[in-house]
Order: sequence, then C-alpha cells, then structure tokens
Amino acid sequence: MTATAAEHHTAPARHPQRWLILGVICLAQLTVLLDNTVLSVAIPSLTRELHASTADIQWMINAYSLVQSGLLLTAGNAADRYGRKKLLIVGLVLFGIGSLAAGLAQTSGQLIAARAGMGVGGALLITTTLAVVVQLFDNPERVKAIGIWSTVNSLGFAAGPLIGGAMLNHFWWGAIFLINIPVAVLGLIAVAALVPESKSKEGDRPDLLGALLSTIGMTAVVYAIISGPDHGWLSGQVLASASVGLVVLGLFVFWELRIPYPMLDMHFFRDQRFTGAVAGAILVAFGMTGSLFLLTQHLQFVLGYGPLDAGLRTAPLAVSVIVLNLAGAGALAVRKLGTPGTIALGMVLVSAGLTAIAVLGAHGYGGMLLGLIVMGAGVAFSMPAMANAIMSAIPPEKAGVGAGINGTLAEFGNGLGVAVLGAVLNSRFAALVPAAVGAASLPAALTAADGEAERLSISDAFASSLETSQLVGAVAVLAGGLLAALLLRRAERANPTPCTPGSPGSRAGSPSGSPSAASSGSASDSMSGAA
Repeated sequence: MTATAAEHHTAPARHPQRWLILGVICLAQLTVLLDNTVLSVAIPSLTRELHASTADIQWMINAYSLVQSGLLLTAGNAADRYGRKKLLIVGLVLFGIGSLAAGLAQTSGQLIAARAGMGVGGALLITTTLAVVVQLFDNPERVKAIGIWSTVNSLGFAAGPLIGGAMLNHFWWGAIFLINIPVAVLGLIAVAALVPESKSKEGDRPDLLGALLSTIGMTAVVYAIISGPDHGWLSGQVLASASVGLVVLGLFVFWELRIPYPMLDMHFFRDQRFTGAVAGAILVAFGMTGSLFLLTQHLQFVLGYGPLDAGLRTAPLAVSVIVLNLAGAGALAVRKLGTPGTIALGMVLVSAGLTAIAVLGAHGYGGMLLGLIVMGAGVAFSMPAMANAIMSAIPPEKAGVGAGINGTLAEFGNGLGVAVLGAVLNSRFAALVPAAVGAASLPAALTAADGEAERLSISDAFASSLETSQLVGAVAVLAGGLLAALLLRRAERANPTPCTPGSPGSRAGSPSGSPSAASSGSASDSMSGAA
C-alpha cells in the first residue's frame, strides 16, 4: 500500500468527535445485545402464559440468532457499498418495528415470527457498529476502542436479565420487547446527528443467494439438533433435516468459491490466524449463551428465585468482564502473553467457570457465583483479542464484511449453544423422568407428577440434566480454545507481522490469493464529515 493510501485510511481516525460517536454506536449495539439476553429470564413466563414447550422457547431464541447469522455478511457487503450510516439507521428502524410486533404477540408462532423480523434489523446494527469503529480509529486507538465496544457487549449481556427481571416483576412479558423502542428511537436521533457516512468507493454487490443458502443451511442443522431428543436422533425427520442443512451449507461454500463478489471470501480461511480466531469466537459464544440458557432455568425452576432475583444473580459474569476490560486487563495480557496465549488463558477460564457452575452450583448459589466470576474473567481476556485477530485479517475497506464475519460467528455460536446444550438437557431429562410423566418441559412434568415424592424426583432429574449440559459445554469450550490458540501460534510463527487491525503488516498477512487483499490499495474508503 502506498503512503497516500495509508494516510487516506487513517484520516477518519482523527475525527474530532470520534469518542462521542463511539458512544452513539455503542448505544445502537446495546439495543441488539439487550434482546439477545432479555428473553432468558422470561422463559418460565412464556412457558406458562403462551404454553410454550422447550422447543418453542429454543426457537424464540434461535429464530433471532439464525436470521442474523444468515444476513450479517450480506448486510456487511451492503454497508461497505451503500454506506454504513444509512444501514445503521435502517437497522434501528426495523429493529424497533420488530420489537413492537414481539411485544404484542399472542401466540408462540407470532412471537417466533416477530423475533425473526427483529433479526433482520439486528443484522444491520451488528455489522455497522464494529465497521464504524474500525473506520474511525487509527491503529494505536483501535484496540482501546474495540475493548470499549466489547465492554458494551458485556453490559448488554448483564443488563438484559436485569431489565427483563425488573419488567416481569411489574408488567407482562411483552414489556421486555417494548422497552427496546425508546432505546432505538434515542439511538436513531443520535446516529442521524453525529455519525459520519462512510463507504467503500468500489463496494461489492450483495450476495443474496449466499445469504439464502447460509440461512437455510444453518436453520436446518439447528432444527435437527433441537428435534433430536423428541423424535430420536436416527429418525427420518431429524436425519433429513441434518442432511438438507449440510448439503445446503456445502452448496453455500461451492457458490462462494466461484462468484466474483462472495458474501464470505473463503480465501480468508487460508490464514491460520483468522481460522483460529473463528474457532475461538464460536466457542466463546457457544459457552456463554448456552450456559445462560441453562443457568436462568436452574435459578428459577430448581432454586426457586423469581425473574428479577434470577437476573440479578447472573450479573456477576458481565460485571467481571466490564471491570477487567475497563482496567485494560485484556490489552495488558496481549502485551505480556501475545494473542494466542491470551486467548488460551481466556478459554481455559471460561471452561473452568462453566465447570464450577455445574459442580459447585448444583445445590446453591455460592458455587455459581464463583463460576460466573471466573467465566467473566475468561471472556474479558479472550473476546477482544479474538475480535482484533479477526479484523486484522480483513482489509479496512472490507470493514463491513469483517464485522459481518465477527457477528456471524457470535450469532452462530449463540444458536449452536442453545441448540446443543438444550438438546443435551432434553435428552438427559427425558431419560431420567418416568415415561408416564413425560418431559416436554419441567413445568409440564411437575404438573403430571403423582405426589410430592415424584415431583421432588423430577426436580432432581432436571438439576442433574443441567449439570450434564454445563459439563458438555465446558469440555467443548476448552477443546476449542486450545485449538484456536494453537492455530494462532502457528500462524504467528509462520508470519510474525504485527496483529494490529488495519496495519500494513496485517494486510501483508492476509490470506494469499484473496481478491480483497490484492485490491486493498485501490478500494479505499470514503468518509464524509471527517476532519
């Protein structure tokens, strides 16, 4: 890259209001993040008032995540081409409309459909927020800015259950969605007034077929995982769904490798640094969201806490993330241990936290508290480091695509965590509960129980099933974390260039043969409103 081009890339970082703008886009990001977790404390209410089964609850969560996963990359391409500010505004509007529809839903099916609609707006928001951060901040400031962006992610993770619990104590369950509307309106006004427009002069065409294939493929695979406990893992329905999903995902890869403007440039996977960060990002999201899905049920169904108390008791996880991020612990760890060592440390801590929650929290909150704090420390170390590693492998003019990849990984990990750990929970619970009682959900099984002794046995079976699910998540996170660290370490030895997003060194380490890497010097971004 020439000096002129490099100066052009770093000019937007000198925008005099860049830190205020960071606050604005973090507010927009917070809107989406609240909805990722706010539903968790409403699971018992939805089970009672909408007569939702465990599979219904999983689809209320997964409909949102899977639609986002399928659209994030296309949204990133569209943002790079047509303007990140424009897409951010559209995302806020769509998200607000979807929240209104969800709050007024009368059946499980209506709520699932509204959640899917919210996923469209969420895809636009997630993509554009990180892309704007990358465009506004130069290399020395960008790590700090991404750390603040990650802190807001954790704040949303903590605030969701708290806000949801407070709303459920005073209002009906639909209020947890309606609370999104004033936040979206405030974000819309601030974005329109402060955020400068930015886009690539030679943006790519949106890959609509790729988005369709990825959405269908992931939906089919997750449907198979959710349906397995009810229909049998070798049943025709489950095998057909899994087969369709795998075939469609294979077609997605085939299509992406052969079109000039792919939604996901498969050549990025030639970079072991990128591949390692991908694996780690999926597993962190898998462990966090899957464990929260199980933890809130444990706190309410087994330990007997109300929605607000349950929400308060999940907060230490995110509080530990926020405190460590604001203290700069992640950046310090990267300087001392390097990116691979920091990610390995973080993932080991996440796994240890999950194990402590499963084993020590089986009969009380004290053990859970320790596990939540340890797990939060692991997230604080690993998440910013992985976001930096992913963005460093993507040229800056592809910031929207890079943000789309990062968001897709998180959302896919979210859906996978709920689906896999939920399936383990259902399978174990169905095996332990007497066949005459049935095990569609814990409340249904307790209602069908004959006598107090049988109800106590069912509660113990549910607690045992939760422990098994948490341990499965801990093993998966540990294995994935060590694999991610190994790949990153090998990549650094092969190409010891700095792992700073947007730096010339990082682009030199981009996957060989990548069209975007080859054109990084010509496809420069334009940003209006920069100083």
